[in-house]
Amino acid sequence: MASTSLGPSILVSHGSSAPQFQVSGVRLVFGYKGFGRRRGFRVSCESTIQEKELRRCSPFLERSSLPKEAALRCNEWKAVPDIWRSSVEKYGDKVAVVDPYHDPPSTFTYRHLEQEILDFVEGLRVVGVKADEKIALFADNSCRWLVADQGIMATGAVNVVRGSRSSVEELLQIYCHSESVALVVDNPEFFNRIAESFSYKAPPRFVILLWGDKSSLVTVGRQTPVYSYNEIKRFGQERRAKFARSNDGGRYEYEFINPDDTATIMYTSGTTGNPKGVMLTHQNLLHQIRNLSDFVPAEAGERFLSMLPSWHAYERACEYFIFTCGVEQKYTSIRFLKDDLKQYQPHYLISVPLVYETLYSGIQKQISTSSPARKFVALTLIKVSLAYTEMRRISEGLCLTKNQKPPMYIASLVDWLWARVVAFVLLPLHMLAEKLVHRKIRSSVGITKAGVSGGGSLPMHVDKFFEAIGVNVQNGYGLTETSPVVSARRLNCNVLGSVGHPIKDTEFKIVDPETGSVLPPGSKGIVKVRGPPVMKGYYKNPLATKQVIDEDGWFNTGDMGWITPQHSVGRSRSCGGVIVLEGRAKDTIVLSTGENVEPLEIEEAAMRSNLIQQIVVIGQDQRRLGAIIIPNKEAAEGAAKQKISPLDLEVNELSKETITSMVYEELRKWTSQCSFQVGPVLIVDEPFTIDNGLMTPTMKIRRDKVVDQYKNEIERLYK
Repeated sequence: MASTSLGPSILVSHGSSAPQFQVSGVRLVFGYKGFGRRRGFRVSCESTIQEKELRRCSPFLERSSLPKEAALRCNEWKAVPDIWRSSVEKYGDKVAVVDPYHDPPSTFTYRHLEQEILDFVEGLRVVGVKADEKIALFADNSCRWLVADQGIMATGAVNVVRGSRSSVEELLQIYCHSESVALVVDNPEFFNRIAESFSYKAPPRFVILLWGDKSSLVTVGRQTPVYSYNEIKRFGQERRAKFARSNDGGRYEYEFINPDDTATIMYTSGTTGNPKGVMLTHQNLLHQIRNLSDFVPAEAGERFLSMLPSWHAYERACEYFIFTCGVEQKYTSIRFLKDDLKQYQPHYLISVPLVYETLYSGIQKQISTSSPARKFVALTLIKVSLAYTEMRRISEGLCLTKNQKPPMYIASLVDWLWARVVAFVLLPLHMLAEKLVHRKIRSSVGITKAGVSGGGSLPMHVDKFFEAIGVNVQNGYGLTETSPVVSARRLNCNVLGSVGHPIKDTEFKIVDPETGSVLPPGSKGIVKVRGPPVMKGYYKNPLATKQVIDEDGWFNTGDMGWITPQHSVGRSRSCGGVIVLEGRAKDTIVLSTGENVEPLEIEEAAMRSNLIQQIVVIGQDQRRLGAIIIPNKEAAEGAAKQKISPLDLEVNELSKETITSMVYEELRKWTSQCSFQVGPVLIVDEPFTIDNGLMTPTMKIRRDKVVDQYKNEIERLYK
């Protein structure tokens, strides 16, 4: 109860009441909310003459703006934006981000970047952003994307992210399904592309333009307020300056963001092709931030090159983590990647397998176009290094095996001695290769410490090549639903062909696809994960959430894999417990670009052709899609007869090349309206049936069985 005394009085009660302190008609209340939906620390600055306004905040980030007593209690991260206060205290004047390809080019120190975020946070509050509201952030990676992302989170609102290259229909669906109230967009060109659809179907409360001039925006039929990035910043600066001069902050009740609050909603495709909103909490992302150092030992001042979309879970979590280490990040794109790798010489590159495949192809092309003598020397020495690193892996016990029974000690000892002897013999030639070839290749690649690959499986030949020339490539694994990283290879245990050990506090188990029983190490089955990275759930889709997360908290990844057995001797003695993936149990195909493709749409379209009897779209971890097709030979022969000249009527059987050409033409015709196009095609004669095990009793094609049966043909198809 408020005191009427003009002097200060302290009212403290134990139990459910909170400590209170009153000065000149303003009462401060400190305490924890222990009941109801929200649980967390709340600070009330209550004026006795005006109604207080709730303000949710990121406590460690905005500590300087809080009442002193509350600030003293903000000694740990509760929300993702809290990381910036810690980074400023450690690395304040070090460069945090370099963004050279936007207009204007930007370079921010950690101190400057924190002020940008604080200004943006307050500016968002000025234009009416409230806690728990959904704000759509449709833009690509840049320093301003980072500021907007952190600013939205720090208000207690939830950002809903997507890239600017998505279709208008997809963006509109995400905006409406997420119940977003406002838009933050990349530039005028992007806004003009979506403006008409949004203004008629889902008019936002306001729009914020990150880059470009508002004068370039379409104005016909537009009534929605549009603010530039600099205007939002200015609103925030003015409000913060006013707070510093007056006691306006006293009319707010401060409520700290709860770690279990939703921080972001990221849409990912499901088996039906309809995007599902993955709800990630602050705690999900903070777990990544605190533990990714086990895999990437980044140090202050090291350089990172960022080229993946910031809205992608993989890039996003990695960015948050590296900014707690004091690194310098430069934004680039595919267009500038090659030059930036050479000029910037990053310590780390975080990317998808396709980038490493592209680098590999570029190196091979450069070698093949050199003089015959240089080409012979380079290829010969690279082969020697491949053999040397193979022997070294054997001697260090870094080779994968599914065998649960360890090898005999004597056999292992002989194997180890043989590998050591061969490696010793090859070492001089490997050192010569290092001097004549590898050093030059590494200089052109530009990665000085390690490349981190995620979002798909790294092809083994690429993996081995980079190991041979001395470029560390670490492969990791995760999904949007797991924040995303759940395992990765460490530099001191970089087991090729695997995705490494689990991240801290995270459990893996492999279960039988049919029975659900847990399988022993070395046995292939469905990969399930449990731990802090697992999402809160799918937004407004409890049924889908229940289908992938069981009552014990295990998340069904939909991937097939196995865990390596623990051996004390032999070739695999140092890689026990690492995770190995072998394709997906569910239908979604993940290309090496990181794009998710639902094959059903393509297959249904293709089956409209009378020349195609059965089809399975393939392409897991490849650059592009392919297809295995059973042609309808009778229909093909009938179609061919209409095209064959009278002189060729004696031809009784079509060649395989002719059938392939006809089927491919039909495939392109019927799938031209699909989101993705099919590249190489494999024509096979034997139909998929229940008897040969390629179909289920309910007449569904077993994709994993088909891919496994034609594994060698598929490999040749993509060469």
